[in-house]
Amino acid sequence: MQTSQGDIGRSVLLMGGSGYVGGRLIPRLEQAGVNLRCLARNPEKLRSRVAAATEVVQGDVLDLASLDRALQGVHTAYYLVHLMSGSKDFEREDRQAALSFAGAAKQAGVQRIIYLGGLGDDSLPNLSPHLRSRHEVGKIFRESGVETIEFRASIVIGSGSLSFDLMKSLTDRLPVMICPRWLSTPTQPIAVDDVLAYLVAANDLPPSGSRIFEIGGTDVVTYGDLIREYARQRGLRRWLISVPVLTPYLSGLWLALVTPASFEVGRHLIEGLKNPTVVRDRTAETVFAVRPVGIREALRRALAETPGPSPKTPASQGTPTPGPILGNPPPGW
Repeated sequence: MQTSQGDIGRSVLLMGGSGYVGGRLIPRLEQAGVNLRCLARNPEKLRSRVAAATEVVQGDVLDLASLDRALQGVHTAYYLVHLMSGSKDFEREDRQAALSFAGAAKQAGVQRIIYLGGLGDDSLPNLSPHLRSRHEVGKIFRESGVETIEFRASIVIGSGSLSFDLMKSLTDRLPVMICPRWLSTPTQPIAVDDVLAYLVAANDLPPSGSRIFEIGGTDVVTYGDLIREYARQRGLRRWLISVPVLTPYLSGLWLALVTPASFEVGRHLIEGLKNPTVVRDRTAETVFAVRPVGIREALRRALAETPGPSPKTPASQGTPTPGPILGNPPPGW
């Protein structure tokens, strides 16, 4: 992103700087020379991770007064907030947070909101609550009157990404996985570096109204394909056995026991796997110079910065014997 003469003195606000994507976006925006401001519940925790010139202010997306203060003088606001991990009623809280932020941004004269949401077909009657909420937030921003650039992405591949870490934990720990049918749902993962490139480039787009850009890597695969490719690059032998049933609810319970993800977050992510998340509108390819990589390269980059078990250890190789099974709670559960 090039900072033009007209950008000097214009502030960029980042909401969600403590999160996975937001934390990686901060240094990219700093390198671009923007006047960056971050809103954080605990400013002291974030200050050690930003440059001296970056302003960190205390506030909360559900606190309207703090939003009003943070948005003063802001030209562009990045909204990378998702309340799924902190609330059982995340749809309601995400809606309220978006309405509060959209109203405050409009009142403050913000010219552009850049938002990262999720892929998924709105016309599907069974769209998961997670994806439905992501789309609703984007709609709230567009209807606010503030120009909104909404990116819709599928699984983000990168060390520290919740979806990637969930897959990593399952594959590292389970030599045999009985996989429900929805693990064959098509998806189009994208490397985190490519997501960041899109987000940065969006700040340079000339004004032309709100737009939705669907973004993804070069490969359309299934979650099972991701597990197989991850195992291949790790040198692990894994067996995936497909069955026609096993509910997302039970899978979420089991994920809570074998992965770092909480039950609620794991269950909501699993529910989203039943919906295809592939790029149908390829407009982003003509608007942006970003050229995303495929899953092999994306996983290679993620593994390069991710510690993992040695492929020569018995625990990592495993044996095709009965044991932990994706989708079934353990005995006595």
